[in-house]
Amino acid sequence: MGKKRKHSETQTAEPKKKDEAAPERPKRSLFGWKDKEEVQQQTESNTDPPQVFRNKEKVMVTCSRRINYRYRHLMLNMVSLLPHCKKDNKVESRSSKGATLNELIELRGCSSALFFECRKHQDLYLWMARCPNGPSVKFLVNAVHTMEELKLTGNHLKGSRPLLTFSSNFEKDAHWKLLKEMIIQIFGTPKEHRKSKPYHDHVFVFSIADDHIWFRNYQISVPHNESDKMVRGGLDKMTLVEVGPRFCLNPIKIFAGSFGGPTLYENPFYVSPNQIRALEKRQKAGKYAKKVKAKTRRKMHELSNPLEPDEFADMWRE
Repeated sequence: MGKKRKHSETQTAEPKKKDEAAPERPKRSLFGWKDKEEVQQQTESNTDPPQVFRNKEKVMVTCSRRINYRYRHLMLNMVSLLPHCKKDNKVESRSSKGATLNELIELRGCSSALFFECRKHQDLYLWMARCPNGPSVKFLVNAVHTMEELKLTGNHLKGSRPLLTFSSNFEKDAHWKLLKEMIIQIFGTPKEHRKSKPYHDHVFVFSIADDHIWFRNYQISVPHNESDKMVRGGLDKMTLVEVGPRFCLNPIKIFAGSFGGPTLYENPFYVSPNQIRALEKRQKAGKYAKKVKAKTRRKMHELSNPLEPDEFADMWRE
């Protein structure tokens, strides 16, 4: 029987433990991995960079239920013209629509809104609002002509930034100045927006005539030679070709809040379309009343002036 080995001989040398602390993982960026030394150098060099203002304006465009097809096409034309807008579902046109719209605008991350409200399938109202603190304006939209209806020859690239031009009348009164500033903030496409093109090839024209704001959209047409380069002096020969759509805005009220609040301005020359239709009906009813009066006068005249009996009336009856 062999001898037992000692306990000390059976014990083998244990391997040395490695350092449990793993090396620090380098930072990852959009362009790849960065070492710790590079990150420290960048942080030291970029101490307190200058803050640059960036316009993050977003506009929510929506409409009310039971809107007319023509006004719906106008809304879709405006959506195609504004690359910084977000289209949302239809909203019920009620007295509580202001709270609903403010909540929707906040959920969509927008700062302003264009709400097309249709009533009686024939009257279109446009709400232009800054959210959530206001102000907001209510317009009556007249003389609507969509792109599909006009079929004009102008054509510009979708998503390009527009130039905004205003007539000199906007500097006369305070309410026109307020409307001009709201139009600039809502219709002006922010610079370097992800859905916009970095150049201008069309113009939005806002002009005041008869206390109404008339909207036109023109393409900037530049003459080119055979090599597709602009001729010298071509800027003087630029022409404007209308693209569409066309519409006219009649301001009704300006509110201090978003979709409501204290009234800042009320148009004294505004006449409701219901009143205009009532006057037209009264005029038509006046024509019928004139006909009835003429018949009664004729009967009274015949009774007061009877014809003399004819001597030969009964001659052929025998």
